[in-house]
Amino acid sequence: MAEKKKVTFDGIMRDLEARNFAPVYYLHGDESYYIDKISDYIAEHALSPEERDFNQTILFGSDVNAAQVVDAARRYPMMAQYQVVIVKEAQNIKQTDALQKYFEKPMKSTILVMCHKNGKIDGRKREYVKAIEQAGILFESMKLKDFTLPSFIVDYLAQKKVSIDMKSAQMIAEHIGSDLSRLTSELEKVQISLPEGKKTITPQVVEDQIGVSKDFNGFELKDAIVNRNVYKANQIIDYFDKNPKAGSLYSFLPLLFNYFQNLLIAFYAPDRNSQESVAQWLGLKSYYFVKDYMTGMRNYTAMKVMNIIGKLREIDAKSKGLDNPNTPPGELMKELVFFILH
Repeated sequence: MAEKKKVTFDGIMRDLEARNFAPVYYLHGDESYYIDKISDYIAEHALSPEERDFNQTILFGSDVNAAQVVDAARRYPMMAQYQVVIVKEAQNIKQTDALQKYFEKPMKSTILVMCHKNGKIDGRKREYVKAIEQAGILFESMKLKDFTLPSFIVDYLAQKKVSIDMKSAQMIAEHIGSDLSRLTSELEKVQISLPEGKKTITPQVVEDQIGVSKDFNGFELKDAIVNRNVYKANQIIDYFDKNPKAGSLYSFLPLLFNYFQNLLIAFYAPDRNSQESVAQWLGLKSYYFVKDYMTGMRNYTAMKVMNIIGKLREIDAKSKGLDNPNTPPGELMKELVFFILH
């Protein structure tokens, strides 16, 4: 039996740019960014401006039911090859029987785009899912893992002909987080702020435009911990204690947990002395990130890393009020960093 081809955002966009349209696009998942990019592209490019007046319909799942969506999808286009029907908030359509019947025999002249945000299709609706896959494209838009955000930033800016060093990318990723809509909006602002003829984003630019200190930030704290630089790590957490807006325990716990979790996995790489082997073992696209794990394996034992992960879980629980009546976040951060480095 042939393996089912994985549906990816890049693959969908390539087909759309080549005007290879499917009758149905069912876009679901927790990351709204990719859902919006696909549906917006179809809305802007499938039809000419003159064709849109009569052949493009926007519906909202909170205002229509499945039968009304199907009625719109079964219309024929007027003086155009296609009509486009985009259903936003499709997750609000509860009774889907009429849609399933439509998916089993969709109109070839209709491009139906279902935008199902903030979650996935109910996995128990197997026949419904199967009908969508047979009709066209079923795409799950997933949140990016935190450690992949710097690479996303580098790739996103490269498409805009703008370069950025990895430190700057990590500063932005750590400060903004994994909300890709907000992240790309901030990147656009930074790009616009660049002087004419300058196409490089540096830590100084990030500090000036986003407000992240180039010397005291999550990237530098992690770097100090990886290298067991006690003085620098204490400098940074003291700075955070005096400048809470610059950084907090809540933003750094996931960053450190992800690093030490991957560091523990790195100890079991087939050849942990080889950067290439460790990169493949951890699924890292860039060798830039491997050096932190190679350094970490020199500076920490596997047992110490296991204990650190346990401490991270303990501090996380305390930060949420469990077994912690009154210790402030700043003191918890100092406790955690002391435990890691000693």
